[in-house]
This record gives sequence, structure tokens and C-alpha cells, in this order.
Amino acid sequence: MPKAAEINAPAKPGRATTPVSTSEFKNFEPYKPKRGEEYMSEGQREHFRQILRNWKSELMQEVDRTVTHMKDEAANFPDPADRATQEEEFSLELRTRDRERKLIKKIDVTIERINQDDYGFCDACGVEIGIKRLEARPTATLCIDCKTLDEIKEKQEKG
Repeated sequence: MPKAAEINAPAKPGRATTPVSTSEFKNFEPYKPKRGEEYMSEGQREHFRQILRNWKSELMQEVDRTVTHMKDEAANFPDPADRATQEEEFSLELRTRDRERKLIKKIDVTIERINQDDYGFCDACGVEIGIKRLEARPTATLCIDCKTLDEIKEKQEKG
């Protein structure tokens, strides 16, 4: 996996670049609960709000970069192969941005859940999801056990 510096490095002249998503939200300090601290205390909720805000901001910057890139790079190549390559690159980039658009909506829903004190608990069984799982997947709505069961059921249904 490329390092952050490689992701943001300018492209080398004459070399085609593929869109790289920086939808990583790993640049945060893990939360260290205080002794006797209640689960999903205000400090913990603020920790996750900040992670989600930063993640959303990074995704929005990617959207801006994509728009700029597509405007700057759009060309009507005389060679059909070059045109097809450019169209395929743009198509891939747009599909990635569409996935990120859906993720931004999910982030907004998650921030709203935090604001309503409904964050950090499994939607299926009501148990605590856990700080480490939420740091790994801040938009998680199921505990690891319910998610595992959900995936098993999905696999059985699809065959």
C-alpha cells in the first residue's frame, strides 16, 4: 500500500496516473479510556466526531481533486485507443467517487447518531460495539458477532 507521501506526490510527467483514494482515516491518536470512564462518554463521542469530520473532509478534498483533474486532463485524442483509455480512467475515477459519495452520506448519518447519543451500540443486539472496532470502522452499526452472523447469512443466501 502506498504511503501518504506517495499518494499526494505529483504525477511524473508523461506517465498516466490512476485515481488513488485517500479515504484513509488512520491519522488519529487512538482513544485511551480513563479508569472507570463510562462507555461512550462525551470525550469518546467527541473523539469519534473528530475522526468522522476529518475523514469526510479528506473525501471532499478528493472530490475537488477529481473535478479539477477531469477538467485539466480532458482532451479529444485523435487516436481511438487513447480516447478509450482516457474514458476508462475517468469512468473508474467516477465510480470511486460515487462509492465515496455514499460513504460521505454514511458518515453524516453516523455523526447524527453520535449527536443523538445512539452511537457505539449494536443495532441488532444492543451490546457495546467497542472502541477499537469503532476506530477500525467508525461507521459500524453492528458488533463483531452480529456482523459475522450477517455475513454468514449473506453467504448462504448467495450460495
